[in-house]
Amino acid sequence: MRMQRSPELTAVLGLITCICVFHTTTAIDIPLEVLSHINIEQLPTITAQSPSSLIAFPFDESFPMTCEAKGNPEPEFRWTKNGQEFDPSLDPRLMKEENSGTFVIPNNGNLTEYQGTYRCYVSNKLGTAISKEIEFIVPHVPKFPKETLDPVVVEEGQPFTLKCNPPKGIPPLQIYWMTINLQHIEQDERVSMGLNGDLYFSHAVEKDSRRDYCCFAAFPRIRTIVQKTAMSVIVQTKKSDMSPESANAILERKPSLLTPSTATSETQLVKGEDLKLECIAEGFPTPQVEWVKIGHQLPIKAKVENHGKLLLVPRVEQEDSGKYMCKAKNGLGEAVHYFTLKVEEPPEWVIEPESQLSMIGSDVLIKCSASGTPQPTITWRVNGELLQGAPAPNRKVFDDTIVLRNAKASDSAVYQCEASNKHGTLLSNANIMIMNLSPMILTKEGEDYSAVEGNGVMMHCNVFSSPPSTITWSKDDSSESVEGPRLTIHDNGSLEIYSVEKDDTGQYTCLAKNTEGSSAVDAMLYVKDPTRIVVAQEDLQILIGTTAQLSCLAEYDKSFSNDFELLWEKDDMKIALNNTENSRYFVEDGILQIINVSHRDQGVYTCVARTPVDRDTASALLMVLDVPDAPEYLVLSEHKSKSVKLKWIPGDDHNSSTTEFIIEYEESQWEPGNWKELLRVPGNHNSAVLKLHGHVDYRFRVSGLNAVGRGLPSEPTERYKTPPAAPDKNPENIKIEGHLPHEMDINWEPLLPIEHNGPGLEYKVSYRRQDVEEDWKEHMVKRHSFVVKNTPTFMPYEIKIQARNHQGWGPEPKIVTGYSGEDFPSAAPEDVAVEGLNSSVVKVSWTRVHKDKLHGHLGGYRINWWRLRSLVASKKSHGDKHTLTFPGDQSHATVPGLTPFSEYSLIVMTFNGRGNGPGSHPLNFKTPEGVPEKNPVFRVTDVQKHTVSLVWAPPLEPNGILTGYLLEYQLINDTEEVGPLQTVDISNPDTTKWNLRDLEPVSKYKFYLRSCTTVGCGPVVSEECTTTLETTSTLTSTLGLSKSASPSPPSTPRSPVTKPTRSTIGLASIHGGISTQGWFIGLMCAIALLTLIVLIACFVNRNKGGKYSVKEKEDLHPDVESQGMNDDTFCEYSDNDEKPLKGSQHSLSREIKAGDSGDSLVDYGDEDVQFNEDGSFIGEYAGRKEKRVSAEIKATIQTPA
Repeated sequence: MRMQRSPELTAVLGLITCICVFHTTTAIDIPLEVLSHINIEQLPTITAQSPSSLIAFPFDESFPMTCEAKGNPEPEFRWTKNGQEFDPSLDPRLMKEENSGTFVIPNNGNLTEYQGTYRCYVSNKLGTAISKEIEFIVPHVPKFPKETLDPVVVEEGQPFTLKCNPPKGIPPLQIYWMTINLQHIEQDERVSMGLNGDLYFSHAVEKDSRRDYCCFAAFPRIRTIVQKTAMSVIVQTKKSDMSPESANAILERKPSLLTPSTATSETQLVKGEDLKLECIAEGFPTPQVEWVKIGHQLPIKAKVENHGKLLLVPRVEQEDSGKYMCKAKNGLGEAVHYFTLKVEEPPEWVIEPESQLSMIGSDVLIKCSASGTPQPTITWRVNGELLQGAPAPNRKVFDDTIVLRNAKASDSAVYQCEASNKHGTLLSNANIMIMNLSPMILTKEGEDYSAVEGNGVMMHCNVFSSPPSTITWSKDDSSESVEGPRLTIHDNGSLEIYSVEKDDTGQYTCLAKNTEGSSAVDAMLYVKDPTRIVVAQEDLQILIGTTAQLSCLAEYDKSFSNDFELLWEKDDMKIALNNTENSRYFVEDGILQIINVSHRDQGVYTCVARTPVDRDTASALLMVLDVPDAPEYLVLSEHKSKSVKLKWIPGDDHNSSTTEFIIEYEESQWEPGNWKELLRVPGNHNSAVLKLHGHVDYRFRVSGLNAVGRGLPSEPTERYKTPPAAPDKNPENIKIEGHLPHEMDINWEPLLPIEHNGPGLEYKVSYRRQDVEEDWKEHMVKRHSFVVKNTPTFMPYEIKIQARNHQGWGPEPKIVTGYSGEDFPSAAPEDVAVEGLNSSVVKVSWTRVHKDKLHGHLGGYRINWWRLRSLVASKKSHGDKHTLTFPGDQSHATVPGLTPFSEYSLIVMTFNGRGNGPGSHPLNFKTPEGVPEKNPVFRVTDVQKHTVSLVWAPPLEPNGILTGYLLEYQLINDTEEVGPLQTVDISNPDTTKWNLRDLEPVSKYKFYLRSCTTVGCGPVVSEECTTTLETTSTLTSTLGLSKSASPSPPSTPRSPVTKPTRSTIGLASIHGGISTQGWFIGLMCAIALLTLIVLIACFVNRNKGGKYSVKEKEDLHPDVESQGMNDDTFCEYSDNDEKPLKGSQHSLSREIKAGDSGDSLVDYGDEDVQFNEDGSFIGEYAGRKEKRVSAEIKATIQTPA
């Protein structure tokens, strides 16, 4: 972005010196901007040259001899070969490049004539630069000489050596000893190859005899392998006429060294090369070689190879110099050799001559020194010639320094310093330019710089001049130089401001000045608000397959609105947002959405907010949660008859720690293919000992469980079949039931097939009376139930069940206790009494039935009651039977929901698991008076201007002797306010209509009516109507009873029970509306007449009934059908096997009623139910009961009381 220069910002603030010198090791690099303005002559500088060794590999097409240079005027090139002039242009086979010193030697003929040492000279009128010496090497194809080798004959036990003598060639050289069939000769402590390629045998054995020992020499750089003529070895064994002991014996001897052959040796290496020292010894037994460094420990980087015979120290340094010793020894003696190591160095620059740009008249110093072992020789040249061949009066040489005094422009030249010793040569060209030049500022005028508040900024001022210029920077119109702890002017002229502030905005001027002149350039600095992320995403855990949302909100300088970018990176790689259908990455409003997250989406996500001048980042770790991977490498170990150990390697838990491992098994006999859970172990375990059953062919698998869920199971293990064994356990959940009085049913939970532990499973059932001394009675069964016949009623028994298979018996079983079958209770509760608690609730008490009469587990007591009649009417009206059951050992209970002012009858009976016992003698009782029910009919029958006629019907249940009615009314109209409540006390209970007088015309009234007894008044019924404007003789309306909620009138002393409610009824028209029409009056009269007929019919039907004596007998005897318990009672049970019995009971009941032979207590009692030995209800009795029921009904028929 370019900014306009402010013309008014011109003052100079200060002056800071900056020396502008261009230092390089090869040349003064005059910028192109300078050359475009002024033609400055420049010394030649070599920019590219070939390496010091150029090998002509036969598979290369050509070999470039490179020499490139620059200078002003354009430099010229020439070459020397082996110190003699060499002109590549004279040889037509060489390819020469235009304006270059490079020529190319093609690989299309005899290259040997080009072999030699080349040097390139680059010259113009200012001087000459020279290249390093370049050696062009034409390798010959290495070959072993053709020769006939005599066999090597050696006595068994004696040492011998096979010589390789490889040909010379381009290193590196690799040597191999192999047979004709390219099988490597085995090397060990006895046989080994030396550094020179020879194969050494410390002593010969018979197997060393062979005719195909071949030495192969490999030259990888020229891709060549050559083979030496095969050699034969004949090992002569001991003569056969010797004793066997002597024939097989090898003469033992102390060690001696096969190489090195002398006692001491000296090795010289160049720093950085690898030290290789070897000692190969002969002797028998085979000697062992040890290495030490005299007076020091072996270098840490030292390694011993080749079975201890080679000491390798890589990349030697000066501190590795010294004396080393190898010692070869066996039980008979030792041999030693001393190595002296000297580490020398090729030349290295201490001070490399530097190119210089100096002003005319100055003194110029050119330094050159080098180090190395031995000390390098320094040779000076100028323009490629030795100093002696180009004398100059103002040039002096002092040791490592050349001094040019009062230098002139004509002293510009290229000086070469060459440092050399026997290990190498260094050459450096130094361009010495002597000239004067006024400052040239190479930085563009009017540069704009943008910096972020709090960050740093660098404003450039690149100057070229001679002598060096003084650089100053000023700001805006100030005449002083900028200064302060936050500002620095560097040697290259650049101004750096640290921690930029808003006030630093403005125009800056760079001024360069030297003795030849001055130059200035302006720059503009803008300080921007920093970019920063204000809402960064925190680390996130996301479930696999869901959508992840990562938020990022940034603030930035508004001037960058078009240049601001918000990017997302994953693991430092930019996320490509192609917004295609297949893309799973979407960014909207700074929120990165990743659809259908997978495991590869896990990583560090970085939000990058950037402008052209700064950026801010915020990173968050996205962890993908998933169920654990399936465990791997399941292994079974420690196989035993009843257990095996299972090990596994857990799978990846996917960032949610595994909490449990679930081990499952599958067996091939009972449920093949069905996997069942066997064991769970904590998530930090990777093995478990599995307890197994006998005679089962198992295989196992493992799955992991974490907070996300259960992972996939592993691959199954191999199968493991356990041997048969006796059962490990006996049946459980033994139940002893007695459905009939003289039987005991024993049931148990059978063993699972896998728990059989072998074939032939059966059960031994043992039982005996608990209360008498008797032996166990035993039965073997294969099913899981057994019925004991002819047992006494409800007696305790001890039972035990033991499993057995062909392998033996299970463990000793536990003894459980139960009871034989129950019978009906034989006695009824006595001393039954009733105590009234209020008009609808009584308390019933009785004497408990003795346990000897229960003949089973006590289930509880049951009360049956029914209403005989209302005390208002003299005629009895037999009511429905009601039953309440009270479980447990009770002696009293509360009976709610009775009708007041009525006569009731009740009986009490006990029950056990078999059913109900006999009922107690019926007890009659009466309930006291209560308040009446509300009136079923209450209507307005005639509405006049000042009067209203009301009619009603008495309550259906007065719950006592009616004493009269309480009639109340009040003015309500259609406002929130109501008039005072008026009361009419009607003391005649036979009154069913009333006329109210002195009412206000055209006014809305509400009427309330209650029926009363001596106890109080009952619930209220209400009605509304509106008086008319005129008095008429016709009925205006017939209105129904109000049932909606309304405000209640104040209660009176005669209405303590309920309060009336208010409702809104449609009003008759008061201005000649529909109520005055004849057809409407006739319709209302018809409706009223129909309603009255229906009410009369209902009342007559309700009071009709049969003969009282029969109905009363039904009240005294419970119904057979009630033997099943009430739905709301405790211990309800049903058994499908007993349904036919209920059907027979229904039929029997119809026969009795049809014959009008009376009712039975069976109608209200004797309900047969059964209970376990612990008293819990198990169902109605079944079986052979019909005859007994019939007999009981006939025996309990009574005459009316």
